[in-house]
Amino acid sequence: MTITPPALSVFEALESEVRSYCRGWPAVFDRAQGSHMYDEDGHTYLDFFAGAGSLNYGHNNPVLKRALIDYIERDGVTHGLDMSTTAKRAFLESFQNNILRPRDLPYKVMFPGPTGTNAVEAALKLARKVKGRESIVSFTNAFHGMSLGSLAVTGNAFKRAGAGIPLVHGTPMPFDNYFDGTVEDFLWFERLLEDQGSGLNKPAAVIVETVQGEGGINVARPEWLRALAELCERQDMLLIVDDIQMGCGRTGAFFSFEEAGITPDIVTVSKSISGYGMPMSLTLFKPELDIWEPGEHNGTFRGNNPAFVTAAATLDTYWADGQMEKQTLARGEQVEQALRAICEEQSGVHFRGRGLVWGMEFEDKPRASAVCKRAFELGLLVETSGPESEVVKLLPALTISPEDLDEGLRTLARAVRETA
Repeated sequence: MTITPPALSVFEALESEVRSYCRGWPAVFDRAQGSHMYDEDGHTYLDFFAGAGSLNYGHNNPVLKRALIDYIERDGVTHGLDMSTTAKRAFLESFQNNILRPRDLPYKVMFPGPTGTNAVEAALKLARKVKGRESIVSFTNAFHGMSLGSLAVTGNAFKRAGAGIPLVHGTPMPFDNYFDGTVEDFLWFERLLEDQGSGLNKPAAVIVETVQGEGGINVARPEWLRALAELCERQDMLLIVDDIQMGCGRTGAFFSFEEAGITPDIVTVSKSISGYGMPMSLTLFKPELDIWEPGEHNGTFRGNNPAFVTAAATLDTYWADGQMEKQTLARGEQVEQALRAICEEQSGVHFRGRGLVWGMEFEDKPRASAVCKRAFELGLLVETSGPESEVVKLLPALTISPEDLDEGLRTLARAVRETA
């Protein structure tokens, strides 16, 4: 497929230089359905990006679209702050019945604002309020958002530099396998906590991703996560799991921490919780942590009622019978086999992942961007991740058909071969 980049346009003339995805995908997109996007020139693209994980159920999912249209056509409440509405009630009941109760999770639900970083900011504020301490421990290569509190617990130097001010009250520790298995898990962390001369302020909480998405698809082992949970309990620290990109079924189970058998104190959820790509986020926490004063943390758009509608429809449609998890794991095996074949054929390429989030790391780091560029030319949307953009990241919709998944994987294999 030949792609002609759009001529100088209103995007380049008026939009800020901060724009990014459009530079790697020089097309003007017009329509989207399922796992495909279509540009205004009639080209079709298979989407292995899924709105950076916000479209786990595909573009314009017909079940969710119908629920949304019906709600809008009857003049359902659109903007409701934190007022009680029928849409919010339907979501909360569905979330309790389909997600929390079957997993015996006790969480209270907070609507902190419409984006993932809003959920993280609320989690950090609550942890500090509960424990009366300022320090938060995060991990190498973590990414938790672009607002200042979230950046303070983010590892990427480029993103941190954008803050323009010192980022304080955060302490990084090594993520799982940071030393390639040569150092005992949490040896350094626990030694600092117990040494009165270490200079480490007692942390209020630890925040972690079970799979680091932006950090390069770094997968934490279940035993590492269990040991972290036990450390937090021993040392009187809260455990926050950031499930913004890896939750809502991306790794198989609805929450990515389920495989490890842990129950975090606080969980942040966003991206695909609305199911339709509309802004929505949750901060979940154990009931005993709910010490907020009314209005102590708020936001004008914390009550996105159309998102509540599609979120409830998503949970009722895809999470009532356990089939979604089985399908995701089966699709994940399909991806794993294809990536193994690519890496066996190509030297200097390695893969890793869980469920339907996978990454291919290139020892020749610039090659990852070249693969993404060639994939776009061939009609496949994939992005890079990792501290030096050295990983090609795969995030297909959970609802993708085996045929579309196979087509995309063949296209990816071609892009890898043609950039060797």
